[in-house]
Amino acid sequence: MEGSLEKRLYDAAAEGNTISLQELLEKDKFLLDRVSFTSPNKNSQQSSPLHIASAEGYLEIVKKLLSAAPHMCLSRDCQGRNPLHLAAMRGHVEILNTLIQESPSAARAKAGRDQTVLHLCVKHGQLEAFKILAPNLKGRIDAKDVDGDTALDMAVEDKQFEIIRYLVGSTEIDLNVRNSNGQTAIDILEEGQPGVDYIQIKNILRRVRRIDTKIQTQTQRIMKWLPEKGNVIMVVAVLIATVAFQAGVSPAGGIWQENSTQNSHARAGEAVMA
Repeated sequence: MEGSLEKRLYDAAAEGNTISLQELLEKDKFLLDRVSFTSPNKNSQQSSPLHIASAEGYLEIVKKLLSAAPHMCLSRDCQGRNPLHLAAMRGHVEILNTLIQESPSAARAKAGRDQTVLHLCVKHGQLEAFKILAPNLKGRIDAKDVDGDTALDMAVEDKQFEIIRYLVGSTEIDLNVRNSNGQTAIDILEEGQPGVDYIQIKNILRRVRRIDTKIQTQTQRIMKWLPEKGNVIMVVAVLIATVAFQAGVSPAGGIWQENSTQNSHARAGEAVMA
């Protein structure tokens, strides 16, 4: 009986059958615990029902499973992928948002071969999923897989032009990061065959490098200029402070020396102009 319920659970997840799922959970409230990530009771791919529903794009099933067993977000299949990874690979953005909200740590988890979810998005050409995930992975944009490749390296190699443009325009990538072969993203591009995409990508990467170089040069000039002009700046600051102080103690027009019987506003010590 128990095995039959588990099979029906997987069938409900694979078919997107919310009614069947609800009936199963009502019959056995511990059913999901027996197929959680701590249990061996998974299918042949070591996928949980949440893996299946996330991959197939069944949002309502995903929500019901999460409400009953939120820990399934961190469950891994035989390739080290959690349900969020599968949703990203298939481009199911609504499910992706739901899973991120439930478990932000699932987005930071790496899959097999040390690939981040951003690597998986590039590999499967999922631009919209990439856009959702990148802001949640600040500081990990340049994370490397087992081959030392970043998401940008992979995008350049696969000529994923839109993802490259997004990375360049909306994230803080480092073009100087090198993979296990000592290559930067530009080096990887140079190995490819020239073409329209090749030229466009090269122009984008070169433009970023020129901007980075310009900023670095300007910063170096400022850092060199500050010590040289330090004394001048200090003198000017002292002068400004002195003038401000003088204006406070000796205002324009002077101050009233004593109270005036003819002017109720004239009091000793107050500025005449006031």
